[in-house]
Amino acid sequence: MSDHSTQFEAAGGGLVLRGAILLYRSEGPRNFSSHGPHRGDTAAFASMHAVEHDEEGRPVIASGVPLSRAHLRQWTEALGRTVRPELLPENVLVAHPDMLAWWVPEQVRPAYFNLSTRLAGLRVLTQRTVVPVPYPAHLFIATRSRLGVYALPANERPVAETRLLHSPILNVFVNGALCWGNIPIPRALAASSIPEFERAVFDSWSTHPNPGQEFTVSGKGGLVRLWDDLAARRARRFPVKRLKPFGASDRRQGRRASTEPITVGMLTGGSR
Repeated sequence: MSDHSTQFEAAGGGLVLRGAILLYRSEGPRNFSSHGPHRGDTAAFASMHAVEHDEEGRPVIASGVPLSRAHLRQWTEALGRTVRPELLPENVLVAHPDMLAWWVPEQVRPAYFNLSTRLAGLRVLTQRTVVPVPYPAHLFIATRSRLGVYALPANERPVAETRLLHSPILNVFVNGALCWGNIPIPRALAASSIPEFERAVFDSWSTHPNPGQEFTVSGKGGLVRLWDDLAARRARRFPVKRLKPFGASDRRQGRRASTEPITVGMLTGGSR
């Protein structure tokens, strides 16, 4: 059998397609998700193929051999060379090519409000304004497709078992995802990009709560009035007890409350 090992080859300073991996599965339930196949799926097989090019330069998949650990090591090492090593700050929890997770402690910082609907009885947020308000400690989880924003129950570095709370930030959807709007999205999932992600969260204008977000806090008045009260009193601490556990739904939304608390480990893949 001919040698079908794969190598990177430069072409004018670029990369040339030299290999392909084909995946096979026996007929059965196709229970694939974003996290991979479910347990109990049927047998699978993978093969490694050289990629040749015809007279017009079009790639053609040649015959292959079973995918081996040697192939996996070769490509893992090659792909790893594209990830630049960097020193991680103490607030980083996960640093992975597909995920970056970190936390920030509670603090008072400027908030940008420009509410599209002026509620009666507001004292500060009646017009476009920048005002200092207290934020609870937060967890951020950045992936290739979203930035998750969650409040933390204590002002300390979270662990896998730490239960998450809904963030009170108005630009965050009830599912925890940041509403980017026209904010530039950082291109790299690297510790050096953390300031960009945080500016997108804390230095953007809040115009209104997202659907369902008003029900993520307890007590009277809702989320907007809570922020208005904090701004008017020049409060120094956010009332974390008013934040509901992340994943819980209010009955007025027509859904049942989640019975299982969502933890840091559940969202980052860490152990519980």
